[in-house]
Amino acid sequence: MKNSFVFLGFLLILISSCSPETKESEDSLPMKVAKAYGFDHLDEVKSISYTWNVRRDSATVLVRDWAWDLDKGEVSYSGQDTTATYLLANKTEAVESVDQKFINDKYWLLFPFQLGWDEGYEAEIIENQRSPINADPTTKIIIRYNDSDGYTPGDAYDIYIDENHMIKEWVFRRGDGPEGRAFTWENVADFGNIKIAQDHRLENGEKIIWFTNVEVVKK
Repeated sequence: MKNSFVFLGFLLILISSCSPETKESEDSLPMKVAKAYGFDHLDEVKSISYTWNVRRDSATVLVRDWAWDLDKGEVSYSGQDTTATYLLANKTEAVESVDQKFINDKYWLLFPFQLGWDEGYEAEIIENQRSPINADPTTKIIIRYNDSDGYTPGDAYDIYIDENHMIKEWVFRRGDGPEGRAFTWENVADFGNIKIAQDHRLENGEKIIWFTNVEVVKK
């Protein structure tokens, strides 16, 4: 992902479909996904805080605490390695490694909103696709980022959405390569019109990435 925590191993056969769609259109399918999670209510949010957890081999191996003040554009981080507070508009080399972690974790937590925030991507829509883990009937959207923005340009995401424009599963593919691994998007909580999926599981049902201590503070 744009600075990502990645599991490889799922071979994806890309299927040609209709022409690319970009997020600039309010009626585009990516924007409908963003709005399904509460994009139109983000102006009511002052801050979002959360703990990002990763499990491998049945052991928690990484925990990172974040507090993001959207009004100030300020990020605070606490992890096993260090702590830091910085302004997104005034990043320095000293906080670049922390900022890479922030972008990665934020994409796992708030990817639907990135579809509204981000520029520089194209969307390919494929109707009537079964999701890779649960074989749910979905619409597949391939999100391809350009080769110039972000820490890892050119990444791609395959998201599988239901009839309510909610993400059921996704596959991240570094550099738009053919390989990725599917994760569920589940345990969706409503924080006053802001919806956040807190758990991501593998095909075997193991919860690999999840969020705790999620708090959305309104203005």
